Amino acid sequence: MKSCPTCNQTFTDLNLSFCIDDGTPLVLVAEPADETTVVSPSSGSRLSDPPPTEVYKPRDWQAPDYQPPGFQVAPGEPSKRKRWPWIVGTLAVLVISLIGLGIAAAMLIPNMKRATSNRNSSSPNVERSSDSNSSAPVSNSNIESTPENTNTLADEATATPPPTDKDVALAVLTDLEHEWTVANINADKQKLNRILADDYVGMSSDGKNQGKAEYLRTIERDTAIQKWEFEDLKVSLMGDRASLDGVIRLQLPDQEAAFRFTDKFVWRDGRWQAVGSEISRIK
Repeated sequence: MKSCPTCNQTFTDLNLSFCIDDGTPLVLVAEPADETTVVSPSSGSRLSDPPPTEVYKPRDWQAPDYQPPGFQVAPGEPSKRKRWPWIVGTLAVLVISLIGLGIAAAMLIPNMKRATSNRNSSSPNVERSSDSNSSAPVSNSNIESTPENTNTLADEATATPPPTDKDVALAVLTDLEHEWTVANINADKQKLNRILADDYVGMSSDGKNQGKAEYLRTIERDTAIQKWEFEDLKVSLMGDRASLDGVIRLQLPDQEAAFRFTDKFVWRDGRWQAVGSEISRIK
């Protein structure tokens, strides 16, 4: 007979190893000895005493060590770990990344285009033709305060297209006229050489046409001009060519002189270069 040490339930089936209620290993319990009735023969009996009755004692049975049942997934049973949350999370991260890249591109590309446009439109183009009677930009200024020619950086943008905005072109050519005037007054041949195109043809002070080489050879410093200003400046754009019309007023020590001019420019090496100039005095 076996007994469960947990619930104290007894079992007579010796083949059982575990309690059928709680799974506890069963232990072997010794059965109480049977009280065997011995019949004594009468005194007159001739029979000899029977041999003593043997009490059956079953062999000791050793129950195997208890091992808790392990958990196993039955064949065909789906795994409890689900993969779809990971797939959905990965797709969500990719979508958010693509949206972020699209927003960044939408913000950066217009800024880059504007920066390129401003760089192109403000490329150095400042220089002027003819002698001290030539034209220059709208503003009263002393020779000492005239801005430097921004064409010093033009060689770095030889592939830059000409500006197509008239306001931008007018501002650039006006600065170029101011610098051209300063170069004429100071007889700055190095600066004039940069302002004038190699095929430049202009009008001299005596009304004759002259090329670039003669212009540079005959230019002389003029200290009589104290101030100048431009009036009625108008620009015409035709692709890579531009024409600037206007009036320049020169302040001399004892008088004022006004001249009407037309200067022509071509876009080369990323900057405006003068290719012609006509000027006539206003009486």
